[in-house]
Amino acid sequence: MTNETTANRSATLYRMDMPGHLCPFGLKSRYLLRRQGYQVEDHKLRSRQEVESFKKKHDVDTTPQTFIDGERIGGYESLRQYFGKASAEDEGLSYRPVIALFLVAALMALSISWATAGSVITGRTLEWFVAGAMTLLGLQKLKDVEAFSSMFLNYDLLAQRYVGYAYLYPFGETLAGLLMIAGALVWISAPVALFIGSVGAASVFKAVYIDKRSLKCACVGGDSKVPLGFVSLTENLMMIGMGIWMIARAALHNV
Repeated sequence: MTNETTANRSATLYRMDMPGHLCPFGLKSRYLLRRQGYQVEDHKLRSRQEVESFKKKHDVDTTPQTFIDGERIGGYESLRQYFGKASAEDEGLSYRPVIALFLVAALMALSISWATAGSVITGRTLEWFVAGAMTLLGLQKLKDVEAFSSMFLNYDLLAQRYVGYAYLYPFGETLAGLLMIAGALVWISAPVALFIGSVGAASVFKAVYIDKRSLKCACVGGDSKVPLGFVSLTENLMMIGMGIWMIARAALHNV
């Protein structure tokens, strides 16, 4: 980012705002400029003819386009770079997606506890947290099973022998999580959690701690930038622990 103060400075933005199409990157560019303290001269391109005329005049291929001090900065990603902000495509490995997911799962567990017992902490709060996390993780994988399976095949030992397992995994994890939230059909949910958790834990341990491979984890889907390692192992150990607990609890109730 330039060292000059941005106070009371102005920028000129050209963006598409046509009937039926409002450019999201134009809105993001305006938002970013205002956050950086710029007064924005906002030019809305209202028709395809205006857009094409603008692109031809400035010899550019896309809009939006931002100009600061008479200098063309470019589109939204170029504007982010101008202000020293990394492009989303350039961001490296990060635990943020899985941290956010576990945080939401914890809040869901507390919400369920409050709704069912009038207290944020009950005897089942931890169960609901683990089961909720499993369900959310499964949902992330289900968004694009094909992409998940491709990443999963890099390290899962069973999937490498039986490719179909990579396609079944997201459905098994989601189903087990949902059944555990409901406390129903333990004879299905517990064995599924135990099986996929055990295979997953062994696979992650071998890939990371024995083979010393640097891989991305498919735990939050095929577009994940979460590094394979401790978090992946934790996910699988949680499933193993939950499976054992559900079986033990069901056995105690039948005594």
